[in-house]
Amino acid sequence: MERFELIAPCHFGLEAVLKKEITDLGYEITLVEDGRVTFEGDAEAIARANVFLRTAERVLLKVGSFTAVTFDELFEKTRALPWERYIPRDGKCWVAKASSIKSKLFSPSDIQKIMKKAIVRRLQEEYDLGQQLLPETGSQYPLRVFLFKDQVTIGIDTSGDSLHKRGYRTLTSKAPITETLAAALILLTPWKKDRILVDPFCGSGTFPIEAAMIAANMAPGMNRSFLAESWRNLVSRKHWYNAVDEATELLDDSVEVDIQGYDVDGEIVRAARENAKRAGVDHLIHFQQRPVSELSHPKKYGFIISNPPYGERIEEKKNLPELYRQIGERFRELDSWSMYLITSYENTEKYIGRKADKNRKIYNGMMKTYFYQFLGPKPPRRKAGEKIEE
Repeated sequence: MERFELIAPCHFGLEAVLKKEITDLGYEITLVEDGRVTFEGDAEAIARANVFLRTAERVLLKVGSFTAVTFDELFEKTRALPWERYIPRDGKCWVAKASSIKSKLFSPSDIQKIMKKAIVRRLQEEYDLGQQLLPETGSQYPLRVFLFKDQVTIGIDTSGDSLHKRGYRTLTSKAPITETLAAALILLTPWKKDRILVDPFCGSGTFPIEAAMIAANMAPGMNRSFLAESWRNLVSRKHWYNAVDEATELLDDSVEVDIQGYDVDGEIVRAARENAKRAGVDHLIHFQQRPVSELSHPKKYGFIISNPPYGERIEEKKNLPELYRQIGERFRELDSWSMYLITSYENTEKYIGRKADKNRKIYNGMMKTYFYQFLGPKPPRRKAGEKIEE
């Protein structure tokens, strides 16, 4: 059985969450870097990783890595890679994205052009085409290239659209959090499906929806398609069918949960309900139009997990002290609860009125944010089937 190295990019600061996901799928990790986890797997792993991983941005099939400090070196070492192993005679291949950090070669457009020429030259030789152009009428094989300290790493994108595009979110709030980031932050907390979860700034519903999918053991990619489904030379249809069949067998959408999402904007709440319906978890979430000042819950040992306003606009910034004061007041009233907030607001702890027990730096796109973790007490130990005391 042919083995591959697969690269899963993720948000900076969340590599440990993705590493655990990959290990839980049964694959061996070979390398963990900033924003990327590399692991070994067969053709079936390409399908399973795309269908099951919640926190990866995409799955790349690694072609190779090497050091290059000149464009001649980049050309020759790219040409030396076994491209015919991955790209058929009629395959369409191009460098979709190139990024360079702390490297002598730093122009993405030049890197893209030179690597494309090198790949074409190799395939022309391997398929006895001479100077004849490659047909490029078949399946697509877009490349993603990373240069870091002159080390070039090349992967073929198996996912197509980023894995955060689960397919359920067509309506969004003005400052949405991606599905992959929301899932990773939930997995960073000790929340489990038998515990209450409330998002008082739910926006388009991403945190509650991702939590409901985790609770129902719903694979995030089971209802979408992937670019590599057309790669008959590498991944058979059977692998994709098997991955979706496995996901269907593991699904338990009759699970009992208490997941709630509030927002002050009624239109946004309606959009969140629609998104949850498209995700197939609307029956597991209670959405309600409600300001944070009215946040309350009769039960103990619950979780607040939220992405409150950062004050991106200057006119909104002046409202943040009062807003975060309200968050702190309502949290203090929720006896024994824990709270997890992702925000770039620098005075979060000051106005909430408490120093966070833990604080993790996370990049949300290019924005530096912090995941503040205010920990409540652990619930008393329970016997199997026993409910937490309310």
